[in-house]
Amino acid sequence: MAGRSGTSTSPGAAPGARPGRGELFELDVERLDERGFGVGRAGEARVRVRHAVPGSRVRVKMVRRRARRLEARLEEVLDPGPHQVAARCAHFGTCGGCAFQNLEYERQLVELRDALRRALERAGLEVDVEPVVGAADPWHYRNKMDFTFGDARWVAPGEPSGVERSFALGLHVPGRFDKVLDVDACAIAFPEAPTLLATVRELSRRRGLEPWSTRRHTGLLRHLVLRKGFRTGELLVDLVTSSDADELVEPFVAEVLERHPEVTTLVQSVNTRLAATAIGERQRVHHGPGAIRERLGGLTFTISAASFFQTNTAQAERLLEMVREEGRCERGEGLLDLYCGAGMLGLGLARDCREVLGVEEVEAAARDARRNAALNGIATARFHTGGALDFLRAEGARLAPDVCVADPPRAGLHPEVATALGALGARRIVYVSCNPNAAVSNLAALVSSGYEIARVRPIDLFPHTPHVECVFTLDRR
Repeated sequence: MAGRSGTSTSPGAAPGARPGRGELFELDVERLDERGFGVGRAGEARVRVRHAVPGSRVRVKMVRRRARRLEARLEEVLDPGPHQVAARCAHFGTCGGCAFQNLEYERQLVELRDALRRALERAGLEVDVEPVVGAADPWHYRNKMDFTFGDARWVAPGEPSGVERSFALGLHVPGRFDKVLDVDACAIAFPEAPTLLATVRELSRRRGLEPWSTRRHTGLLRHLVLRKGFRTGELLVDLVTSSDADELVEPFVAEVLERHPEVTTLVQSVNTRLAATAIGERQRVHHGPGAIRERLGGLTFTISAASFFQTNTAQAERLLEMVREEGRCERGEGLLDLYCGAGMLGLGLARDCREVLGVEEVEAAARDARRNAALNGIATARFHTGGALDFLRAEGARLAPDVCVADPPRAGLHPEVATALGALGARRIVYVSCNPNAAVSNLAALVSSGYEIARVRPIDLFPHTPHVECVFTLDRR
C-alpha cells in the first residue's frame, strides 16, 4: 500500500499528473461533498468517489473528466481509516436510498455541518453554524417509503443466473430511471415495511399483475407507498396504478388485507399521466378512513396518502420545538405559514400567537391541515389552497404578519416569493430548508431586503444521506 502523501497519484505517475480515463490510482479521501461523495485530490483536480469514506485511502478508476473535477469509481479500500464502519443493509452500494451507511454516525454529523458551512460561504454569508442535532436512533426512522414497480429489474452482482428480470418492486438504481432494484429489506424504513413489501410483491407476481414500463408506458402497477404513525401504530398502504382496473385490483387488495389485518387503511391512487409520480389524479379508499393519525408536539395530525409530512417522526418533533423557539411568537401576533403541508409547523405555533394563516398548493394537504386544526380544537388557524407565489402576488399588499415561517420543497423559494416575503416586513422569518444549497440564494435575497441571519440550526432528519434540514432565523434589521 502506498503511503499517505497528501497528493494522490497513480503508481509510477509523476506527482500532480492528472489520471486518464480508465486509469487506476490511489486517493486520500478528505471529506464528503454536498451529494455524499467522498472527495480527494489528484494533482490540482478534485476527485469525487461514491461510497468513499473521509479518512480512508482507496484505489479508484477514473471514469469521467469535467474541467477541474474528476469522477472515479471505488475499486478497493486500501486503508479504511478511523471512521469507516460496516454497512447494515445488504443493498448498500447499489440502492440510492443511503449515501454513507459505511460512515460512523457521529462523523456524518460533522460532514453535514461542514457542507452547510461551505454552501453559506459560497454565497458570501458569514454566519456561525451550530452543530447538527443528530437522531437518537438513526435506523428504521422513516415513517414513509415510496417503492416503485418496474419491468426492468436491476440484477446485482452475486445474484444467481436466471433471476426474473421482468418484474421488480423496490427502489431506483442511481442514474437509471428505467432500472429498479428489487428490495428485500431496508435499514431506514419503519420495521413493518419489508413484510408488507414482500406480500405485495408475491401477490402481484402470482396474480400476473403487470408492472409499469417507463419505456413503453404500459402496465398497471406503478408505486407502493407505505406510511406509519409511529406514535399511534396506524399503517397506510397506497397502491398507485395506471388505471382503475377494478376487476384486478379489488381481489388483490382483499388478499393483502387478509394477510395483514394490522393495516389501518388501504387506498388506490390512479395516475394516468406519464410522469413517474406517486400522486394520482383520483383516489379510491378500499379500506379504513383513507388516512392515518400521528401525534407530534402534543397535537394529533391526520395524514392522507398524498399529504406532505416529515418522514422522521422523532426528529420532526425536535424540528417543531426549534421552530417554536426561533419564532418566539407572542399572543397578539399573526403568523404566516408558507408551504404549510398538513399544518405541522403552523399548528404547532398556533398556541403562541393570535392567528395562523397557512398557504399550501396541494389540495389534499391543505384539506388535511384544516382537518388537523379542527381535530386539535384550534380555531385561530385558517388555510389557503394555492401556490405561494400566486397568493403573495394577490394578497401581499394586504398582509402584515409579525412572523413568517416558510418550509418550501427542495428547490427552495421561487425568487419572486423570496422578494415578496422580504417585502412583507415581518419582524422575523423562520426559513426551514431541506436543501441548503438551494436556500442560500433565497437567504442572500432576504439579507438584501433588510434582514440579517440571526441563527443557523441544522438537524439531521435523514440519517445516512447527505440531506440536512436547517432552521434559518432571520430578523428584520
